[in-house]
Amino acid sequence: MRRIRYTRVGAPSVLELVDAPIPEPGYGEVRLRVMVSGVNPTDWKSRSGAFGGDIREATVPNHDGAGVVDQVGAGVDGLQVGDRVWVTLAGDGRPTGGTAQELTVVPSDRVFRLPAGADFDLGASTGIPALTAHRALTVGEDGPARLGPGALTGRTVLVAGGAGAVGNAAIQLARWAGARVIATVSQEPKARLAAAAGAHHIVNYREPGAADTIRQLAPDGVDLVVEVAAAANSELDLAVLRTRGTVAIYANDGGAPVNLDVRRSMALNVRYQFILLYTVGWGWLADAAADINQAISDRAFRVGEDAGLPLHRYPLEDTSAAHAAVENSTTGKILITVNSD
Repeated sequence: MRRIRYTRVGAPSVLELVDAPIPEPGYGEVRLRVMVSGVNPTDWKSRSGAFGGDIREATVPNHDGAGVVDQVGAGVDGLQVGDRVWVTLAGDGRPTGGTAQELTVVPSDRVFRLPAGADFDLGASTGIPALTAHRALTVGEDGPARLGPGALTGRTVLVAGGAGAVGNAAIQLARWAGARVIATVSQEPKARLAAAAGAHHIVNYREPGAADTIRQLAPDGVDLVVEVAAAANSELDLAVLRTRGTVAIYANDGGAPVNLDVRRSMALNVRYQFILLYTVGWGWLADAAADINQAISDRAFRVGEDAGLPLHRYPLEDTSAAHAAVENSTTGKILITVNSD
């Protein structure tokens, strides 16, 4: 079978297409025929060595994907051969488990059925972005632990970076759950994408008076901020947050040190919640996946230009170009077609 791998960290050029033996599932595992692989920032950062250190063995990139269950190992319940599924964190702790290959073996608790009507592009786009957004929307003080229609009714959510994959998912899931959604963007094309995702209001954070504009939209302050650039937006967040509001931080675009204004944060009783899916626990991820699947079934979570997330497709042999596109902050979702039959 065809497989993409890298044996050392570095630029996208370290990715190579090789022929590999077909893997066999063990106890509690399933083998998937990967149709589409999704690329996320965590994938290129791991490949580049941005997280530090080198790798100990050949690694298959990409955590997210969608395909068909090809074989089921012993001890697996709830999945059977032929099921259409999406998978996330496929390579976490499993260097050869990534989705940039024709067949992959993963633990069954990382695999979720695709709802009827959902295609493989949507499945491969779901994983890390949607789960991160779900986590961000469920960490607020006195807020819900699960999402569904009405779960966020009466709350105002500010989504920073509304044109990104996580921002797009946060807008869609928050609106599905009944929240009033404000999104910030840097330019008009991204504003159109945030509007397509369903944001009620869009604010250009580069324009003077952005905080005042948000305060006019939410005089009592926003309940929750889904934050992609913690350092750059720390002042804006404090200026628009209500008392006992929450800042859910899933990234720090720009990489500058985050300096918290302790006095102002204490006065507001701010809750800062940091988010990294690798350590939140598989029980929580299963609950979040169930909520996301319900949103998909309700047609409340979609991808594509009309949903505010343009899709960019690459063949498996061009995985290096796909990684470069994500590394260069291409707007939209980068997908790799692995099997086309």
